[in-house]
Amino acid sequence: GVGKTSLGRSIARAMGRKFIRTSLGGVHDEAEIRGHRRPYIGAMPGRIIQAIRRAGTRNPVMMMDEVDKLGRDFRGDPSSALLEVLDPEQNVEFRDNYLDVPFDLSEVLFITTANMLEPIPEPLRDRMEILQLDGYTEDEKLHIAEAYLVPRQIAENGLRPDEVRFTPEALLRIVRDYTREAGVRELERRIGAICRRLAVRVGAGELKEQAVVHEADVETYLGKPVYYHEAAERTQIPGVATGLVVTAVGGDITFVEAARMPGKGALTLTGQLGDVMRESATAALSYVRSHARELGIDGNAFADTDVHIHVPAGAIPKDGPSAGVTMVTALVSLFTGRHVRPDVAMTGEITLRGQVLPIGGVKQKVLAAHRAGLRTVILPLRNEKDLDDVPESVRREMRFVLVDRIDEVLKAALSNGAAGELEHDHTDSQ
Repeated sequence: GVGKTSLGRSIARAMGRKFIRTSLGGVHDEAEIRGHRRPYIGAMPGRIIQAIRRAGTRNPVMMMDEVDKLGRDFRGDPSSALLEVLDPEQNVEFRDNYLDVPFDLSEVLFITTANMLEPIPEPLRDRMEILQLDGYTEDEKLHIAEAYLVPRQIAENGLRPDEVRFTPEALLRIVRDYTREAGVRELERRIGAICRRLAVRVGAGELKEQAVVHEADVETYLGKPVYYHEAAERTQIPGVATGLVVTAVGGDITFVEAARMPGKGALTLTGQLGDVMRESATAALSYVRSHARELGIDGNAFADTDVHIHVPAGAIPKDGPSAGVTMVTALVSLFTGRHVRPDVAMTGEITLRGQVLPIGGVKQKVLAAHRAGLRTVILPLRNEKDLDDVPESVRREMRFVLVDRIDEVLKAALSNGAAGELEHDHTDSQ
């Protein structure tokens, strides 16, 4: 919903070429790309040749949507067939099984789109130049809604422009409480739902003058808010820290919860955590145990204590190393009794020596913290260059603590100052 297909059309228009789009989502059969051999009943050319035939030219801009949703089964691997299509060294003589003659694809400009990079096989990724389209900020969504979405939904629902008006505060309420996405697709649906409700009232003769949708009216039309900003409430209890993650719909905040109970020193991990995230949790606990004295924790506290780390929501799979600092902070908060400051979010990978390593998706994570009302973000020092990608309007309202070691994280995140004696103090605020 961030405009990938629209961008493809604009590229074709700027180059003066035909634009053709084909969807690869759910394609399992390699013959869908290469075509079927003639002896088969219902044989036909593959999607590439069919798209060029529809375009009527040898050099169109061809957009292949949802390349990350290609399937694979006993009929072959479509992503392997795409290797030849996208490789400029090989596609000069692309051979479709149906045509069985070489066809030159080198003049075609291929653009593929995906929501996630991870499902795309590495050999296929190696043949593409990857351009990351970040999600929109709240201000950008507001401008898009005012300029395009509201007028379009007013027209599509049979209303005149002078019959309905949305205040900026109402649109911002929809963005914050009823959508959680990188683009504006769900935002347009919500605006459309309000327009339909108003169209019914206009048709029934209930509205004699222009209907103005104010912030207080949004809940009347859309019901109770779908999303809540609860960072302050969750972190009031020691053992809970706020982290930052990147998902298919952009950045988001997540909570890492740690609990202790009598036991034999076992570590339990829940929340559908992947292998990398499980290893981060193990490393976090090992760091806290090995630095217990410096952190003001009784060294014997771990011998007869089981630790449970949970990352809600439990139904959503999670993976990646960037929750390392959040897990350490949650554990130190649990064992020292200090709660994490409610306006702080953090991200970063950790080592057993207490170093904080750089991570990806800084812009999306910072925007997620800004949306959630968290005004202090702890980032690895080596991610300082990535802050240039964050909009100036957001940077002005945020405080960034750039850290190189985990003790600097604890100093910035825990209430009542640092946990234990801090040997390194390179905390940098920007």
